[in-house]
Order: sequence, then C-alpha cells, then structure tokens
Amino acid sequence: MERRIGAGAPVYLAAVLEYLAAEVLELAGNAARDNKKTRIVPRHIQLAVRNDEELSKLLAGVTIAEGGVLPNIQSVLLPKKTGKKDE
Repeated sequence: MERRIGAGAPVYLAAVLEYLAAEVLELAGNAARDNKKTRIVPRHIQLAVRNDEELSKLLAGVTIAEGGVLPNIQSVLLPKKTGKKDE
C-alpha cells in the first residue's frame, strides 16, 4: 500500500521546526543573560534544554557538544543546617 504525504505537510513541518528553534533560543538566551553573557554558547543551550522538562524529554538521547552537565549535588552531601545562630 502506497502512502502519500499531504500538500500541507512541509509547511506544518517547517512551522514545528521554527517553533522548536524559537523555544530553545529563547531559553538559551535567558540562560546566557542569567550568566551575564551576551553570546549564546553550547553550555547555555544545554542548561536551557535540561532545565525544561518537555525539551529534556524530547532530547533525552541527544548529546550537545561542549555542553557540559547540569550542576547536581546530592542532598546527603550538603552541610547540615543547625538551628544555632553565631553571635
């Protein structure tokens, strides 16, 4: 059985890709601004994608070159909070 692609499919695909690119660029721009930078680098894209639940799920198997990893410290390794105040 031969399957055909509708005439509007390329337009729809282009719209989806444009939306995804705009979403990633906006989040990466926010990450760059948070780090007081004016240029988006792969690290900012990595932070943007991995901190967004839906994008992280979509790009779960993707490696971003020069992206690094998300900072993560296990809670048991953090210093204990004491109720005492130093006076």
